[in-house]
Amino acid sequence: MKKIAVVLAVVVLVVSFVSLAFAAGMQKGTIKNVDAKAGTVVFCEEGTNKDVTLKADKAVDLSKVKAGDKVEVSIEKNTLKHMMAAPAAAPAPKKAPVGC
Repeated sequence: MKKIAVVLAVVVLVVSFVSLAFAAGMQKGTIKNVDAKAGTVVFCEEGTNKDVTLKADKAVDLSKVKAGDKVEVSIEKNTLKHMMAAPAAAPAPKKAPVGC
């Protein structure tokens, strides 16, 4: 029984580390420019003012993105591996009506 618990604990730890490593690779930011012919995008990471030109992987569809879009990207060695729309910010809670 102890062996099963130890094996299960090791599996949970390995899965946790893998998911953290993947999550750490995603960056939020804004697309500044798209050049579909060249297969490149100019990306600015959230919280910085540094623009980076990235070569898009063949799996990335540049026709679905335009300048100004907020996105989450996965970058590996200046290559854009994955891109998706950034989740929208949660709407502000509505205030309760005041009075009678």
